[in-house]
Amino acid sequence: MRRSLKSIYTLFLVGICALLSQCASVKDSSGASEVTFNSLLQEMADRESLARYPSPAYTLAQFSSYDRAMQKPGDSTWFANWDRSMFLREETTKGRQEYVLFDTTGPGAVVRFWMTFAGEDSGKGTLRFYLDGSEEPVIAAPAMDVLSGNVLTDGPLATSVSDATDYKMRGHNLYLPIPYAKSCKITYESQNIKDAGAKTGGEAVYYNINYRTYQDASVKTFTMADVGADNPVLKTVQEKLSSRYRGTDELKTASHPVSGEIKAGNSLAVSLAEGPHAVRQIKLKLEADNLEQALRSTVLEISFDGERTVWSPVGDFFGTGYQLRSSNTWYTKVDTVTGELSAWWVMPFEKEAKLTVHNLTDAPVTVEGEVLTSPWKWDDRSMHFGASWHQFTNLFTGEMKNNEGGGDPFDINYVQLDGKGTYVGDAITLFNTVYAWWGEGDEKVYVDGENFPSHVGTGTEDYYGYAWCRPERFSNHPFIAQPDGSGNFVPGYTMNMRFRGLDAIPFSNTLKFDMEMWHWTRAHINFAPVSFYYMLPGGKTNIAPDVENAKEPVVLKRSDLISPVVADGKIEGEQMIFENATGGNFRYQNTQKYGWSDNMQVFWHDTNVGDKLKLSFVSDKAGKFHVAAHLTKAPDYGKFKFSLNGKEVKNIVDGYSKEVKTETVNLGRFALQQGQNTLEVEVVQSRPNEKETAFFGLDYLSVDQYPKL
Repeated sequence: MRRSLKSIYTLFLVGICALLSQCASVKDSSGASEVTFNSLLQEMADRESLARYPSPAYTLAQFSSYDRAMQKPGDSTWFANWDRSMFLREETTKGRQEYVLFDTTGPGAVVRFWMTFAGEDSGKGTLRFYLDGSEEPVIAAPAMDVLSGNVLTDGPLATSVSDATDYKMRGHNLYLPIPYAKSCKITYESQNIKDAGAKTGGEAVYYNINYRTYQDASVKTFTMADVGADNPVLKTVQEKLSSRYRGTDELKTASHPVSGEIKAGNSLAVSLAEGPHAVRQIKLKLEADNLEQALRSTVLEISFDGERTVWSPVGDFFGTGYQLRSSNTWYTKVDTVTGELSAWWVMPFEKEAKLTVHNLTDAPVTVEGEVLTSPWKWDDRSMHFGASWHQFTNLFTGEMKNNEGGGDPFDINYVQLDGKGTYVGDAITLFNTVYAWWGEGDEKVYVDGENFPSHVGTGTEDYYGYAWCRPERFSNHPFIAQPDGSGNFVPGYTMNMRFRGLDAIPFSNTLKFDMEMWHWTRAHINFAPVSFYYMLPGGKTNIAPDVENAKEPVVLKRSDLISPVVADGKIEGEQMIFENATGGNFRYQNTQKYGWSDNMQVFWHDTNVGDKLKLSFVSDKAGKFHVAAHLTKAPDYGKFKFSLNGKEVKNIVDGYSKEVKTETVNLGRFALQQGQNTLEVEVVQSRPNEKETAFFGLDYLSVDQYPKL
């Protein structure tokens, strides 16, 4: 019988994997489990390993460049943000000045290493790994060559994201494990570093390093021979991760159809196999008149052995949120061509499992798909898979921030878990409503009742593997993805994912995951995290099914969340709809200095003569109205011509003032229509500055209806 090359290759992979699995759990002469470079690689590419509590047991922690001013929860420095060039110490080695990023005793392994840089000639310094107290580094090379070049290996274990982003502004991610028997120290040599926090310039170095520490294991220390071209384990694992090898074809699986039309407010339930089995794949496709709302308001619920452990909107669970966006990770895939959503989390159960799809929308939703299960050997390390989702709807993010932590940032709780298990990933779906970065905040992970988190990060985008709040999409990595970053700098939609393998976080009693809400400016946003984890039976989550927020209308444009309707005779500039501008730059400016209403104004800057700005707002009634503009005036503000619904204001408005101040300018009497009305501003004179440009600032419009005669 002839076989295709693909089937022969698949059988080859299966054979190699079976051989490697036999080698992965070897014991040393003392009887303790031996951890090696190869065994860690094999564990990374084995989805089943996540579904059992780790053995040999380990803890996971993080070194990072977080601001060391952060000392105590609740004090004034808890949100300090000089998260760069913060090192453990400086050392002089053989005449070299080296900055110590990481220093710990083993046995252990570095399992994730992320970095990015800023400043002139940044990222060109040398990274060194010193293992087991050796005075000679086992790795010594330029930092970016180690993390995302080919000094150790290539992608996806050493890569940068996004490919569409300028290389200097990417996040550099090393997922290649570096095990050590006794100790590990990592240093960075650079002549460009001036001070901690890079407050006075020089090179800014950002880093996050996740590492395991084993309680009872013998670890074989990494050598450069491990990454040699003749290591079949490394080659096979790289191929599996790159191809997203699923492995379900080689299992004895049973298919459980999930199919039917679900009427509004109804549910569709499917009982899965009885006895010890595991879910191997879930595949669903939704059809609805309003697909975006269906992705959010159609909820996936799964119970294992009588315990509900999964409750999440379908779109968030599969990593697309409420807008269909392509991605292909180690655990999930979204196909925007077919509309299929797939997940390959291994989900064991001892006796029974039930999957339910709830339709919380007000219209029918059709679901088509299947669940694959296969036999599972249940033991005392087997865990139930869980997913918890909730949304912070119309969340107020505080005022303009500073790096000392002012401006009222706060911590958002993704989830708190009580029991014994591992934290294996999360994703966020959000809609940003201003022209500023929403994710300056750091992750803070508390394990087993820690007073100070053992994981403190350097920014939300750093946690999700990219850098510098870049909006470019990426979904070409097994463990991190940004299927959409449109809302990173401007009003819009963003979806970020991070899944964990070797960097899964074990906990014996509790785990609390917080993320700082550190939006640079005053805003209202929707922010929805979903968390993924495994726990031994009986584990609990603090996140109850968030039915009301799952029913909330999804936000597709800014005005869905920020009402542009005149209220009480007033419409804030930042509530108006930005239609377009023929030149200059548009944003919302936030400060408490000038007495602006709600501390914010429309700010149109770097404009030239003839540039036009068009804004609109909604009136709930038609009639004659007196309209006044509350404007900012300052030395660099220009002269402008206004028109409302096509009717020009007679007088030119001069925005000049020797000092910054606000002033009310009467625009006149206008006929407003019920519904949308348009305000247009045209630059008629710039200021004699270096660029011959002009600024414009609108605080709000007063809209007072004339009494009927």
